[in-house]
Amino acid sequence: MHWFALGTGLLLALGIIAIGTNYVVSPTTATRSFGLPLPENGTNIAWWLRLKGVRDIAAGLAVLAFMVFGAPREVGILLLVEAIIPVGDMLLILAAKGSTKSAFGIHGLTAVIMVLAAMPLIIAVP
Repeated sequence: MHWFALGTGLLLALGIIAIGTNYVVSPTTATRSFGLPLPENGTNIAWWLRLKGVRDIAAGLAVLAFMVFGAPREVGILLLVEAIIPVGDMLLILAAKGSTKSAFGIHGLTAVIMVLAAMPLIIAVP
């Protein structure tokens, strides 16, 4: 179970780095799948959207860094703490009356997977 949880954490980290990279490279296209309508057009909209990408990349790199230099328990704690991000995304989309399908199917599911991957790493006996 320990290796499966670490593998899941690795896939989550690489996935969020890929999503973040997509936001940096093509922010308007990436935003279409988030669950909220696209923001109004403006000269700085793409730059505001890229901020999410930079943060996603950093969140994924933090998990990778803990995998390389930390211990499984710390990776689990970090995954558990970072699960707040997709929960927050889900709640914001629901509050804005955005896509419930994206809110639960993308963000909610991601949070559940993160928590499920974190728990065995946190409670594992060293």
